[in-house]
Amino acid sequence: MKTLPLLICASLLGSVTVVSSVHAVPAAEAAQTDVASRVKALNALLAEQWQHTLQSQPEFATTIGDLRYNDRWSDASLAHVAAEHKVAEDFLKRFEAIDTSGFSDNDKLNQQLMVRQLKEGLRSDDLKLYEMPLDQMSGVHLALAGFVSSIPFDNTKEYEDYLARLKAVPKLFDQVTAVAQQGMQDKMMPPKYLLEKVVTQIDNIDKSAGMDSVFAEPLKHFPKSVSAADQKRLHDAILAAIEDDVRPAYRKLGEFVAKDYAPHGRAEPGIWNLPNGDEIYRFDIKLMTTTDETPDEIHALGLSEVKRIEGLMTQIAKSQGFADLASFRASLKTNPKTHATSREDILNRYRGYLAQMQPELPKFFGLLPKTKVVVVPVEAFREKEAPAAEYHQGTPDGSRPGQIFVNTGDFANRSVLTIETTAYHEGIPGHHLQISIAQTLPALPPFRQQGGYTAYIEGWALYAEQLGKELGFYKDPLSYYGHLSDELLRADRLVLDTGVHDKHWTRQQMVDFFHAHSSEDEPDVQAETDRYITWPGQALAYKTGELKILELRTRAKQALGDQFDIRAFHDEILNGGALPLDVLESRVNDWIAAVKAGKAPAHPVAE
Repeated sequence: MKTLPLLICASLLGSVTVVSSVHAVPAAEAAQTDVASRVKALNALLAEQWQHTLQSQPEFATTIGDLRYNDRWSDASLAHVAAEHKVAEDFLKRFEAIDTSGFSDNDKLNQQLMVRQLKEGLRSDDLKLYEMPLDQMSGVHLALAGFVSSIPFDNTKEYEDYLARLKAVPKLFDQVTAVAQQGMQDKMMPPKYLLEKVVTQIDNIDKSAGMDSVFAEPLKHFPKSVSAADQKRLHDAILAAIEDDVRPAYRKLGEFVAKDYAPHGRAEPGIWNLPNGDEIYRFDIKLMTTTDETPDEIHALGLSEVKRIEGLMTQIAKSQGFADLASFRASLKTNPKTHATSREDILNRYRGYLAQMQPELPKFFGLLPKTKVVVVPVEAFREKEAPAAEYHQGTPDGSRPGQIFVNTGDFANRSVLTIETTAYHEGIPGHHLQISIAQTLPALPPFRQQGGYTAYIEGWALYAEQLGKELGFYKDPLSYYGHLSDELLRADRLVLDTGVHDKHWTRQQMVDFFHAHSSEDEPDVQAETDRYITWPGQALAYKTGELKILELRTRAKQALGDQFDIRAFHDEILNGGALPLDVLESRVNDWIAAVKAGKAPAHPVAE
């Protein structure tokens, strides 16, 4: 790979000030020029690293609207993992070599965050986390099928690109199989029972043939820009690729998982059961929460939050004429008014809550999203394992809107009580607002516009849920109860995640705790339990991030008094993109000091 020079010229160093026998360059001017040169070097290196990211992760590039690599998949081979590790080491050395003295706070932070990101990636490689590429939540078999909805199909070239991708599925699956085999050798294995679910998922995707295949979906909506002749040609070629390349690749992968891989899956659900499992879990906690909290501290916090939230829920239960929370919960499970009447009923409720929130946003935000968000059903092939809802980001230019995928499966057993709070979490003012704003912040380099710090992103979305109460929503006590139920779920996660991965809980212990301390529907209890087992630490991010934002808001309000403005506070949280919580705290502290000193606006100006 081409090496980028640091672009620091010796003649610009402060010790060399004389340029002729008549005129001298002042030391301050030389120092300023030196800083500018080093900032330029940093920005050039950031640009180089970003281009490498897009080239090596074609799916991500497609997702954000860069179509240069739209005809290929990421290289998932073991050889590529090793090569990328060396590339990351090289980038790390070059970023660490840049002297940031004299840089603006933002430029310093760009360098610090990139160094942090590269170190975390290298540490993940060292722990061999890439050796478990197949699971029931985000395995390659699901990722490819789910990715179809993120691919643009606006012209003939984009259909040709898609055809090339379909033909490359066998090679990709062979690479993933080789990685899984290496994981099996190193005893880096997901739980056996979850791999058995993967087999079922693969079979479900494979058995849908022809126009019923999820991979044939683009053939149902050809744009007018594609000629009739090209439509016929592409229609036939894509169906042939599905039949000759995609489905055989799925069958081959399914046979491998069923016969060779799943039988060797680990017996225990907790990640502690892996080689270096405890070390891996502490890395996961650090990565997902961006804190130094221990499993014991997080577990205790979870139990405390569960108790607090259940106290609030008990008050609602008693206000509705029930003796206790347990009897109220039981009544809700059999009350037909609290359950959906159809798949479309679920979707329409989400859409209605988003519509009522939209005009209220300017009361709390100066920064507002410029792109739309739509509500769509989760694909049938992954309903059983999918969460109740999830957000898929749109493109920065708005050509593809943000999408909230809603699980409408088994609708008669799905409560409608949490739909309002979930709509605010996934849409506005939650994920869609935050991510849409971050993607278009002009002062940030692309890697920060697309930052993925889970504690910040999920913490913000959980914080956004309670803004609904402040804006006058959750008017029905049952709807507010639903909001508290979802908050309780996030508190449960602190207990359950640490329970299984640190305290060696069994899956049944997790389910029993869920039944005792949640109002979750049975399909969600089962799917959520498996999710925490699959993604160690991820579930800790929600409450960790939300509590930090609430803490910072209380601090700002107490420090600023009458100068505190909720819109300015929210804009300060949002206008740096996703950040580690320690960095966010420093940022807010600096903002508070600047407002008190009259050096920062207390009241934002809406664009």
